[in-house]
Amino acid sequence: MSEEKLMSKKKPAYPVNDRLDAYLENYNRKIEIPIFYEDLLRFSGSVTVYDVNDEDTLWIRVYYSEFERQEIDLSLKKVYSILHSDGSDSIIQYLNIDAVDYCTFGNSKPFRIKVRNILNDNFTYFYVKKTDASRVYGLELEHMLSPYNLNFLVYKDTLIEEHIAGIPGDFFIKEMLPKCTESEKSQLAKEFVKFNERCMIRLLGDMRSYNYVIVPTHDFDHVVYKIRAIDFDQQCFEGKLKVYRPQFFKENYLMVELVRKKLQKKSVDQYKVEERSIVAKRIKSSGNRIKKLIEICREDEISTPENIEMLKEQIYELILDMDFRKSKTMGEVLDLGLDFVKRNYEDVSMKQIIESRY
Repeated sequence: MSEEKLMSKKKPAYPVNDRLDAYLENYNRKIEIPIFYEDLLRFSGSVTVYDVNDEDTLWIRVYYSEFERQEIDLSLKKVYSILHSDGSDSIIQYLNIDAVDYCTFGNSKPFRIKVRNILNDNFTYFYVKKTDASRVYGLELEHMLSPYNLNFLVYKDTLIEEHIAGIPGDFFIKEMLPKCTESEKSQLAKEFVKFNERCMIRLLGDMRSYNYVIVPTHDFDHVVYKIRAIDFDQQCFEGKLKVYRPQFFKENYLMVELVRKKLQKKSVDQYKVEERSIVAKRIKSSGNRIKKLIEICREDEISTPENIEMLKEQIYELILDMDFRKSKTMGEVLDLGLDFVKRNYEDVSMKQIIESRY
């Protein structure tokens, strides 16, 4: 299926409502910051950023007038301190803003800030984006339902996200996948199956290869690979169920082929069950926090009536649960999906307990 038919042309940004704003404040996600997204748009010029192969990265490096640069640099250093430290000014003297890059591609049009410690030349990034309720729900769900914690801040119309380290999926597939051993390819196939399942369960869409990273970890005599989402713009918006399954994007074709060649159907089914069980455990362990988030999401407007109608019908056709047809919002569809996963896990666990006793 072509990308144009699979995805909507443009997703609108949805405002953070009062209940979600209060939730963010309660969990220390809402903190006053000294600079806003709009402030960074006042750049006076830019140059194109190229990769190591001299190809356009779709990022531009922006620069500001001398007067504004000093103010912006200081504010960005303070944001770094709030995001990664105690928010005090004590570390600011050791920081340098090496670059401010602006992405001209996609919905979010983020700024990428490169911060370097001048004492040891270690550097990291963080991102400045416009606040969007979909993205906030996506970040919180990733924090609670994936293997990874996420650090981000929201203040009014500005969202600050920490950098998620890893090798961009598109670069990995093109440059590094052909060099992987057969064992590593089998492991990557397994991780793609689990990643695919996790995205579908929590309705995270548009996981084309440049929207996730491959994270290699050295473990004794081999490398362990994990797949991690880095873009949460398409949380609970699209109406087509396929959008929430990375396997249907042409950019992931080689990963799908890897699964087909390396894994038998029984193994694929096993890894799907494993991922659903892990997500169910995370839902239970998240307790009131995820309950509060889903309650807010159930009443929020983060999609169109047409998309909601389409998605709930497609999910109903898949699992034949009439409750999906009664859904009025994307939050209700998400809630029912997570509850379905949790109930199935509890039913299987109870069955195993009963069988072990008799």
